[in-house]
Amino acid sequence: MKLIKPFKGLFPDPKLAQDVAAPPYDVVSKKEAKDLVKNKPYSFLHISRPEIDLPDDTDPYGEKVYLKGKENLENLIKSNVLRQNGTAGYYIYQMIDKDHIQTGLIAVCSMKAYHENLIKKHELTRPDKENDRVRHIECLNTQSSPVLLTCKPSADLNNVLNRNAVSEPLLSVFDEREVQHKIWLVDQPSETELITELFDLDSDKNQFDAIYIADGHHRSAAAYRISQTRSQKNPDQSEDLSHDYCLSVIFPADQMKILDYNRVVKDLNGLSKDEFLLTLQKSFHLKPETKPVKPAKPGEFGLFIASGWYRFWLKEELSKSPQTEKLDVSLLYQYILKPVLGIENQRTDQRIDFVGGIRGLGELENRVNSGEMALAFSLFPTQIEQIFKVADAGEIMPPKSTWFEPKLVDGLIAYRLG
Repeated sequence: MKLIKPFKGLFPDPKLAQDVAAPPYDVVSKKEAKDLVKNKPYSFLHISRPEIDLPDDTDPYGEKVYLKGKENLENLIKSNVLRQNGTAGYYIYQMIDKDHIQTGLIAVCSMKAYHENLIKKHELTRPDKENDRVRHIECLNTQSSPVLLTCKPSADLNNVLNRNAVSEPLLSVFDEREVQHKIWLVDQPSETELITELFDLDSDKNQFDAIYIADGHHRSAAAYRISQTRSQKNPDQSEDLSHDYCLSVIFPADQMKILDYNRVVKDLNGLSKDEFLLTLQKSFHLKPETKPVKPAKPGEFGLFIASGWYRFWLKEELSKSPQTEKLDVSLLYQYILKPVLGIENQRTDQRIDFVGGIRGLGELENRVNSGEMALAFSLFPTQIEQIFKVADAGEIMPPKSTWFEPKLVDGLIAYRLG
């Protein structure tokens, strides 16, 4: 079985790529998106977040929103701002964030492989968000945001990526954080065939038994649903069609960078500060600190409460548990969030919020000192090996377990269906 194949990418005119490139649709609020598109008529946010072009009281899941996205996409295609490549190929995607460089492959991934768990998952999806992506893709007949995947390191894959990323890139843009994003097209038959074989389970050149979703569970689930629906309408198809694949960017695991994904909670569930700290010490060692606590290793946590920082770690006799419960995010939930603070469901409870590590520990202090939140927890980043172990075991990670940085940008490559 082939896990991936080349495709005809939809990409911007290189001269306009900087004007088209936009943050991923799911990392900016509506207000932030509206601010970002001021004087930027080509911004891909007009396609990924089309509600910004409609009245403020518009239902973000209303039919008008998806139709507006389709209209905006078709207008950019008609005006030649976006164009589709004439031949199928792979694309190399490189991100340069100061001294961090990661180079990966843009491909379309098999939904049959997804169904057979060869593209492995580790998170649950929310029905409303999944339905939103289904309707967006169906209306636009386009997958506009790639799924972020990772694979185990491979010298052969690195070699083919590196030798095809030496010429002038097809596209080069900078995002709001001054991260540079470069894309090269690979369409020479000898190279595309080699790349396909590296991800072909039946090839003697195969390097990967599976690939793993890093970010984009809602997008991949939506792509799979569309694949199933369209296949059911045409059950006699003799070959894979465009809807049987999902737009993806695959980075080797040793190039991925995961930041901490921290938590803030609105109240102490009826406890005083002293009562909370005493309760904490039943399961954890606790040490006051004079500076913000950035955990130095797995199993170590930081706590900011009432203008004071603490470092805490699980007592040794409690440290043995199943794989998912060894994750720091699981330990925090198992011993503090649920039993002490009364947070049963992190996906739906409005008393908890999540702060990506890119915002720094100062953001945790600000959220508490402002009175908005009562306490904050800093965590050690989830490791990529932990994601592999959880996914291989068929288990599910808690919500907001990983924050990958740098982020992909939308608008550089899209995938048209049909």
